[in-house]
Amino acid sequence: MIKTIFTEKKPIKLWLADIEEATLAQAKNLANLPFVFKHVALMPDAHLGYGMPIGGVMATDDTIIPNAVGVDIGCGMCAVQTSCIDIDKEALINIMTLIRGEIPVGFKHHKRKQDDRLMPHPPRGFSLSELPIVEREYDNGLTQLGTLGGGNHFIEIQKGDDGRIWIMIHSGSRNIGYRVANHYNKVAVELNAKWKSPVPPKWQLAHLPLSSEIGQRYHAEMQFCVEFALANRSLMMERIKEIIAATLPPVSFAPMINIAHNYARLEHHFHKDVLVHRKGATSAMNGELGIIPGSQGTRSSIVRGKGNPESFMSCSHGAGRLMGRRQAQRQLNLHREIARLDDLGIIHGIRGKRDLDEAAGAYKDIDMVLGLQEDLVGVLTSLRPLAVIKG
Repeated sequence: MIKTIFTEKKPIKLWLADIEEATLAQAKNLANLPFVFKHVALMPDAHLGYGMPIGGVMATDDTIIPNAVGVDIGCGMCAVQTSCIDIDKEALINIMTLIRGEIPVGFKHHKRKQDDRLMPHPPRGFSLSELPIVEREYDNGLTQLGTLGGGNHFIEIQKGDDGRIWIMIHSGSRNIGYRVANHYNKVAVELNAKWKSPVPPKWQLAHLPLSSEIGQRYHAEMQFCVEFALANRSLMMERIKEIIAATLPPVSFAPMINIAHNYARLEHHFHKDVLVHRKGATSAMNGELGIIPGSQGTRSSIVRGKGNPESFMSCSHGAGRLMGRRQAQRQLNLHREIARLDDLGIIHGIRGKRDLDEAAGAYKDIDMVLGLQEDLVGVLTSLRPLAVIKG
């Protein structure tokens, strides 16, 4: 931890040295909420979000905030170690071509519905009919299972410092999560106005009592989306493993590591049961395996949590953005960013100015980000990118 700010009703604990004024202002809003518990924590990758900073961790007492979870509910990472120790460029290009043919990216979905047995079950105590947004989007979700999505979502083939080839995927709950998030944030805004909530609307932190019927319903739909996001990553991973097994036999695969970074979960901290909101932050309980990705030009890491109570046992979810998307497209040099990846021998998809929002230069230095959270996680394996597909 770098420092603690004591100017607000609750402290703000920072695991970063420099913070944008707008991001700090959002953290101060969190620290002044009447239901926030103990303190607010900002991870080293923190940057501006809607209502709550990306890279923020906050515990609340009987309160859930849709904008403190975010629109891509359950978004997260998964990684699998293979038994392969090397892969030549021709085979790598062939594998990436096959993956692109099998897994829709961006706004594309499957043309046919996937097996509905892959869909998660409603949370205990709820039927599908009691999850109105999920029920409405269920059939669409069957065509979205096993799809990457856009933005910073990616598929990477990597080489670990353990001598093995790895597969890594970053993806979320697709349109189901987006619809659930937007619906309940609108409901919360309307109810907060009706209740004359003391939380200013401009803070974008409309909330719901967790013990209320509407709070329980949002929490249940959110849980479904977290499980849907996992099912989505799992299906993509299985199909990538099939492609690699067919291209590079014989090959075996270790169990999948999975970690989500947009959700709210009931946990026990500082002798109290609270609802921990992690928005662009991951759980890092003592001994828990996690994943902290870099950019498509820098290393990612498999990490083990240290269970630091001051961060509510959390860590960063990645390197964190250094530039906004449009800022990166305006300011980064296209030829320099392409040359950076080409010089490293990385197969990538940067072709034009519009792709610069996901260039390596748009992200913070991952080595610095990891160094700032040595009290939160320990690095087990470092992974350098060999080939990248971006959404």
